[in-house]
Amino acid sequence: MLSKSMEKALNGQVNAEYYSAYLYLSMSSYFDSVGLPGCGNWMKMQFQEEWLHGSKIYDYIIERGGRVILQAIDQPPSSWDSARAVFTEVLQHEQKVTGLINALADLALDERDHATSIFLQWFISEQVEEEATAGGILDKMKLIGDDNAAMLAMDQDLATRVFTAPSK
Repeated sequence: MLSKSMEKALNGQVNAEYYSAYLYLSMSSYFDSVGLPGCGNWMKMQFQEEWLHGSKIYDYIIERGGRVILQAIDQPPSSWDSARAVFTEVLQHEQKVTGLINALADLALDERDHATSIFLQWFISEQVEEEATAGGILDKMKLIGDDNAAMLAMDQDLATRVFTAPSK
């Protein structure tokens, strides 16, 4: 059974993951509106991934005898100055989420909640991948600079991303 403090913290993370999903869906809409459908596709796949993360935590709370209390999801931004600005925000956002996950892991250790500690290891590894992926795309965008042809080629590459739900 989850402690009340862990239940509350995990509920907060459900909200953070669903906000992340909304943020990426908003970014997808932005990219579609500026003629970068590949970037839009990449963000839509990211939306699905974040929604899955929130749902995974949701299910875990229930499995451990807790109660999910859904909170209002803040409205994400809807416009950016450039594709590079979007991916800069993606990296910053993923770094913030990493901090949230690490705080949950710290709480689990402090409470000697070994089951939650083990559960959170998947998210810790996932955040390493999230930051590396966002950082890699941002590095490429920095190299591209103002080269529109290179940006279109990158957009085509990002269009190939397909969401595959991880196996449990």
